[in-house]
Amino acid sequence: MSTAYSDLPVVRYEGPRSTHPLAYRWYDANRVVLGKTLAEHLRPAVCYWHNFCWKGEDVFGLGNTVFQRAWFAESDPVKAARMKLDAAFDFFGKLGLPWWCFHDRDVAPEGATLAESNRILDGLLEAAAKKMQDGKVGLLWGTANLFSNGRYMSGAATNPDPEVFAYAAAQVKHVLEWTHRLGGENYVLWGGREGYETLLNTDLKRELAQYGRFLSAVVEHKHKIGFKGTILIEPKPQEPTKHQYDYDSATVHGFLKTYGLENEVKVNLEVNHATLAGHSFEHEVATACALGIFGSIDANRGDEQLGWDTDQFPNNHAALVPAMLEIIRAGGFTTGGTNFDAKVRRQSIDPIDQLEGHIGGMDTMARAFLSAAALYESGQLEKAVSERYAGWNGTLGQQIQGGAGLDELAQIVHAQGISPTPRSGRQERLENVVNNFV
Repeated sequence: MSTAYSDLPVVRYEGPRSTHPLAYRWYDANRVVLGKTLAEHLRPAVCYWHNFCWKGEDVFGLGNTVFQRAWFAESDPVKAARMKLDAAFDFFGKLGLPWWCFHDRDVAPEGATLAESNRILDGLLEAAAKKMQDGKVGLLWGTANLFSNGRYMSGAATNPDPEVFAYAAAQVKHVLEWTHRLGGENYVLWGGREGYETLLNTDLKRELAQYGRFLSAVVEHKHKIGFKGTILIEPKPQEPTKHQYDYDSATVHGFLKTYGLENEVKVNLEVNHATLAGHSFEHEVATACALGIFGSIDANRGDEQLGWDTDQFPNNHAALVPAMLEIIRAGGFTTGGTNFDAKVRRQSIDPIDQLEGHIGGMDTMARAFLSAAALYESGQLEKAVSERYAGWNGTLGQQIQGGAGLDELAQIVHAQGISPTPRSGRQERLENVVNNFV
């Protein structure tokens, strides 16, 4: 069956010297680094929503279909969804990437009732299951769209109306079960509207308790159905609400600790969301790793001149090396991976633009990983950090870690005449070391 992508070639690896615009220059899926292939390290995925659902509209062009795709012109929504599914798996095959991700409403249109919506989704995901088997494409994660429909304008789990909470729970149940059936590695909860616009009409304590109960119910159902994948929360500070409860990695960890979920749920970190939170991406990754909740990433970037979530393809490998280094230090992905939650620009209207966007993004992530792996193997940063904290392996450091109180420490300082002098952190030297590997 012919799709919008049928005339595009299958993307192959040709190496750094290649000038072919439709070839990988850095992503050699079978290259072994640090004991695993690049494909195994990066676990790259293609998202369904930006690629096959977004029509190219923006806030000043709502309702205007800029991208001319056959499924956008089809009046029967179910038939259009099947056309879209055929095109999506054709596109996955062209890229040769091993994973995909979806929201339920990406794949299937919504019916008049939840039961009807589920029946439509069932038919399309049954077709997707066969395509996954035929194309050898796995599901990195699935999720339910709990933000687009007007019923969710005041949140889903945090909605002031318990009927909305119940409806969202039923929707998640169905998609979680399908994620399990499709062999999904993770299930993501992106709280698109789990937050508030104003405290004038918000009971913040109640809404946080609702969110905790909702997430606990998801975890309970995961175990009930035998889903072995990871439950992920995707932090985001603002947009569309003024303040989102899952602001960043540290906020999510505090929330999980409050409700006893810190060993059950991890985070799916997006580069652009870290920027919106006022953090670097490596800070978010390092924080999540240190707190034991690192799970997966959404690879994209924002625009330094724009203060919203632009979801552009990553194109600066040097900027991503510190984050990739943190992932390597933490032992790499387990069930998580690298999902390209990115879209082409509104003016990039041809199907080939989507292919080139993913090629560039994949090469950027691969090159960042290769640089970070070489830096890690050199041991230069690890040695510098180890030397900087070496005192904690000595007698005083062991006494402090062993529980020495203020009285004991004060006695030690006076008895030994301790008078610390500052020592350089050698930041400039270490920045030069990093630059030598990028």
